[in-house]
Amino acid sequence: MYKTLSLSVLFWSAMILTACENEEGPHQQTTINNNMNNGYEQNDHGVNNQEEVIDANGHDEEDTSNNKEKEKEEVESLYKLDNSEVRPIDDADEQVVLLTIDDAPDHYSVEMAGNLKELDAGAIFFVNGHFLESEKGREDLQHIYDLGFEIGNHTMTHQDLTTLSEDEQYEEIVQLNDLIEEVLGERPRFFRAPFGKNTDYSKQLVKEENMQWMNWTYGYDFVEEYMEEEALTDVMIDAPELRAGANLLMHDREFTKDALDNIVIGLREKGYEIVAPETIE
Repeated sequence: MYKTLSLSVLFWSAMILTACENEEGPHQQTTINNNMNNGYEQNDHGVNNQEEVIDANGHDEEDTSNNKEKEKEEVESLYKLDNSEVRPIDDADEQVVLLTIDDAPDHYSVEMAGNLKELDAGAIFFVNGHFLESEKGREDLQHIYDLGFEIGNHTMTHQDLTTLSEDEQYEEIVQLNDLIEEVLGERPRFFRAPFGKNTDYSKQLVKEENMQWMNWTYGYDFVEEYMEEEALTDVMIDAPELRAGANLLMHDREFTKDALDNIVIGLREKGYEIVAPETIE
């Protein structure tokens, strides 16, 4: 009898224990699933995502890759273009000049960008598409951009636009915009026609492409007399055309690269600062 009772007690105890486990188990599983679902939902919205990639410095890679774009969005417009020269908006310093480098990135643009970076001097590098046909050319363009310099459109093949049909002008301008965007992820804001020769069509097309065209105030490194470091340095600093807001034209050439540091230093000694192109609206 006692044996039968003991077996009966054990049987019902086991049943009760099993029932309790079955009742608790689904609840625990639901809690886990809910937590996982909440986690995925947070990840989808960029919140508390523990699987985000972190770089060696502990920064979120996505944040790092967007730093340049965020910085550009936050830059205040201090200047505007007026007949290719820069004019202050409100109370911005008017004693500035704009540096521009054409025919990039041929042989010396990367070094020129590095020198300007050391001097904390901004510039627009106007690019020709035929220099981007090689992998090195694209890498050079990326390097200049990564140093913080503005990239401009100088047409695909540096032809006189006044000798081209509208379709050909379109290819020269828009094809390069597409190529620059392919390399850098953004399209240029500024356009300079080869030889400074714009057409009514090119001006309209540039406007449709959300760019501004510009020529220059003065430049001398394409004049034989100044194709030498010292002569070019002197004329760029003492040119009669030098004035507040002047747009200075230079090119990717060895003697220009050699003169560049002293040109910037000389301009600053005369009271001119180098305008940051990103502050031009």
